[in-house]
Amino acid sequence: MIIDLTNILSHMDTTENVECTLENDRFQLGTDAYSILDKKPFTLNLVNVMGQKLLVNGETEIQLTVPCDRCLEDVTISVPVKIDYEFRFSEEQIVPAEDEEYSFLSEDYRELSVDAMVHDEILVNWPDKVLCRDDCKGICPVCGQNLNKKDCGCDRVVLDPRMAKFQDIFKEFKEV
Repeated sequence: MIIDLTNILSHMDTTENVECTLENDRFQLGTDAYSILDKKPFTLNLVNVMGQKLLVNGETEIQLTVPCDRCLEDVTISVPVKIDYEFRFSEEQIVPAEDEEYSFLSEDYRELSVDAMVHDEILVNWPDKVLCRDDCKGICPVCGQNLNKKDCGCDRVVLDPRMAKFQDIFKEFKEV
């Protein structure tokens, strides 16, 4: 959804509430794309403060399907999205700070992409680790079996490579 900012920027001390809905059905993160399950409509509050600042505020929550970091089973997660921006503007056009770059503003700074803004906020609030449950056992590194469903019986002992020579010596003594 694209919001035209020319009206709010041209009227000093006005407030505009825009009912927003996301158009994207997938959330792109690098080479991965995750399905958006629930995208509730939300209100974006635009405020022109004394013809010098534009405040943009809104809140929503997005539900996504993401694979568990250990077992790769799909998990539904909720990501809170809290939009809170303050832009300075002059002559009915936003003037970005020198060190700021906004991917959700058009090149002429007169349009705002709600989908791109929400995307940026999801990135900020993305969880460090996604688990299907706290005690997820993951997958077997030998055969790939999901250990939450059943134990495969593979030997998963990982030895310190510096101690591998000792294991070889013990094997030689067993053969004698």
